[in-house]
Amino acid sequence: MRLSAEQLAQFDRDGYLFFPGHFTPEETARLVEEVPQLYARREAYNVRERGSDAVRTNFAAHLYSAPFARLGRHPRMIEPVQQVLGEPLYMHQYKINGKMAFEGDVWQWHQDYGTWLNDDLMPEPRAMNIAVFLDDVNAFNGPLMFIPGSHRKGVVDAKHDLTTTSYPLWTVDHALITELVARAGGKDGGIVSPTGPAGSMIMFHSCLLHASTSNLSPWNRVSVYLSLCAVSNHIRRHKRPEYIAHRDFTPISCLPDDCLLAETPVELPWRDGMPASALVTSPVELKQVA
Repeated sequence: MRLSAEQLAQFDRDGYLFFPGHFTPEETARLVEEVPQLYARREAYNVRERGSDAVRTNFAAHLYSAPFARLGRHPRMIEPVQQVLGEPLYMHQYKINGKMAFEGDVWQWHQDYGTWLNDDLMPEPRAMNIAVFLDDVNAFNGPLMFIPGSHRKGVVDAKHDLTTTSYPLWTVDHALITELVARAGGKDGGIVSPTGPAGSMIMFHSCLLHASTSNLSPWNRVSVYLSLCAVSNHIRRHKRPEYIAHRDFTPISCLPDDCLLAETPVELPWRDGMPASALVTSPVELKQVA
């Protein structure tokens, strides 16, 4: 999949692209049917909401779930990012975020690169997210909110919020958010929120400021996020467990476009359980990384 010149210009201007219905209902169904058994597992890689059994984030499903392993090598997700970054990619992070009906908590205003820089020592913002809706996303079930063009601000000051939710995040001061929203158009487009059917996809810059509200609706809002990084830009510190920030910098090779429906064979290194090494961390900057 190649982006057009117009799409590349839009991405440069706004920091994101939205592709409604990018995956078919049949393709999306192969992923959706896998989620309940993944969320049911009592593993470290399932982070639950504060005071609830609802899963907030499932990590690293591409290492133990065949459908999500195929998605992690799908050309409709990998090729556009590789085109923008101009080199092979590796999987920095893989999440299935479950903003469940009535229980899904907020995600505070943040830049993804802020966390990747502060926690993982990723050298530059040469990485980005691709998100795929597994549920229909509407105005009521906690959709993502973006400040268009805010990626042009570069890396902004952030504080480490350890208390608001069950997952620590490097968050941005409300005064700066107010300033950037006003600069982007205020009430006339200063915040945008792409909504659409299951199977839709968003591609967004790692410095684009974004957030989402809690889900008080009766509809789930489950989405998959691939955080793809240029291989030369790999992280320099293993402060976080491997199931959160991956340490395999092997370039991703794409599968055929029909891989979700054809059930193309994939390797699942964690099929029989997450290795103990995935929990080992080190706060020290790595001098040499294989």
